[in-house]
Amino acid sequence: MGEPIAEDRPEDRNEDREVLTWSDFGVGIRELARQVADSGYQPDVILAIARGGLIPAGALGYALSVKNIYMVNVEYYTAVDERLEVPVFLPPHLDLMGVEDQQFLVVDDVADTGHTLRIVQDFCRDKVAEVRSAVVYEKPQSVVRCDYVWRRTDRWINFPWSSQQPVTGPKAGVTIAPEL
Repeated sequence: MGEPIAEDRPEDRNEDREVLTWSDFGVGIRELARQVADSGYQPDVILAIARGGLIPAGALGYALSVKNIYMVNVEYYTAVDERLEVPVFLPPHLDLMGVEDQQFLVVDDVADTGHTLRIVQDFCRDKVAEVRSAVVYEKPQSVVRCDYVWRRTDRWINFPWSSQQPVTGPKAGVTIAPEL
């Protein structure tokens, strides 16, 4: 049956957390997609920042009729409120050869500090025609002001895809940052 979700465990109850349900996520993605569509921006490619941006990027791909979805893996957080000094790209590395004329929409679940989004946008900026960003949540301390935002909050967020404990641990010899 799995572990109870974070907000149901007594040790994790915290009124200072924003809790996103699957239902609210569905509403939020549709509203986020409407913002993109209403702006007139028509991305050729959606670039998901793994892992948190994978689900929002896929959902936006369906809502915006974009089939080209790329993924980049960037490590920054190592635990709750603990991060590396700077975000680090992890392999496999993104190859942007042949997409110079394409419009990219970079998608993540949250712009917390904004450093991850900034490093990805900076990487893409001179390699593609245009780069815009979309997030489910943006926090006030973010160094990036995203083009499309569903909600703004200063609270920690429990996302439905990462609120439960993993079914199994990582492969032997592999370390991953825990879901927050």
